Amino acid sequence: MSTDLKALYPATRLAAVTDAVRAAGLGALLLTPGPDLRYVTGYDAKQLERLTCLAVPATGEPFLLVPRLELGAALASPVSTLGVEVVTWGETEDAFAIAAARLGAPDVVALSDRMWALNVLKFRDAFPAATQVLASTVLSGLRIRKSAVEVAALREAGAAIDRVHAKVPAWLKPGATEREIGAKIAEAILGEGHVQVDFVIVASGPNGASPHHDVSDRALERGDVVVVDIGGTMESGYCSDCTRVYSIGEPPAEFAAYFTVLREAQEAACASVRPGVTAESVDAAARDIIAAAGYGEWFIHRTGHGIGLESHEDPYIVAGNATPLAPGMAFSVEPGIYPGPHGARIEDIVVCTEDGYERLNNAPRDLVIA
Repeated sequence: MSTDLKALYPATRLAAVTDAVRAAGLGALLLTPGPDLRYVTGYDAKQLERLTCLAVPATGEPFLLVPRLELGAALASPVSTLGVEVVTWGETEDAFAIAAARLGAPDVVALSDRMWALNVLKFRDAFPAATQVLASTVLSGLRIRKSAVEVAALREAGAAIDRVHAKVPAWLKPGATEREIGAKIAEAILGEGHVQVDFVIVASGPNGASPHHDVSDRALERGDVVVVDIGGTMESGYCSDCTRVYSIGEPPAEFAAYFTVLREAQEAACASVRPGVTAESVDAAARDIIAAAGYGEWFIHRTGHGIGLESHEDPYIVAGNATPLAPGMAFSVEPGIYPGPHGARIEDIVVCTEDGYERLNNAPRDLVIA
């Protein structure tokens, strides 16, 4: 892997998070396995019934509570470079009681947004007087702007998924099923550098009108339009996500008409990205073109979502989100039109730069005739 994990998960990040905890007036931040814990420590811990938790108190030193049998995995991660105390617990000990004894009685505790309900309720019992809030109240403002190293990791992910899309046309043959093609795509996602397949959508013919179709046993037919939306997670922890549209031979004339509109809308939305413009204005840049062409009722989802350690995170590119874009924000631009009996979506990951934007996907955006 070309990404330097020490640079991607720097020791300075924990100090910045501690400052954010104090500034938010929290007593402690509690992070269990998931993207928040990985962002702060670089530790991609397993979700288990045994508690692993990074505790970041407003006063006092942070510590990582881990089951004794997971100590080796924790120390093999960037945790070992952070200087944070690692506290182990054994099978007959109460990990929540250990956390409570060390943290005292905080008034407000912030919990990982993806924390299991099992742990949320046990922390409620451990800190009965504390108000529970989401960790995103302190972490979202940090995670939403990617560092240059994080952007490089996303760029690497984007190039990897582009290489998968380059292989797709050879697999789109009449008679092949979506499921068969999806299996080949999943294998290619891993073969091109991802360590995890997050999703594979192969939506042919009428299935293309369902934005979140998965795969089915439908066999491709000549004249089908096929929407392929794929993504995975790299060893760095950062995600890819890219959608392209293919046709088995010449597409129907009515499809070609709205695909031209979609192509223009996606281009306009990308071109609108720059510091200071709002997330909702990028949505409007695509939506206004699609609506003006008479297809507005068939654009049924937001224009995009943030991406990083999660394939969907802040900022969301949707009407009502007045968040101003800033350098380092990374998100998808993926307008779609779904009138049936077919549909289309074009998706690139885009990063807001100091003076505009950079696309992280560079596979051809025009309709590919397979």
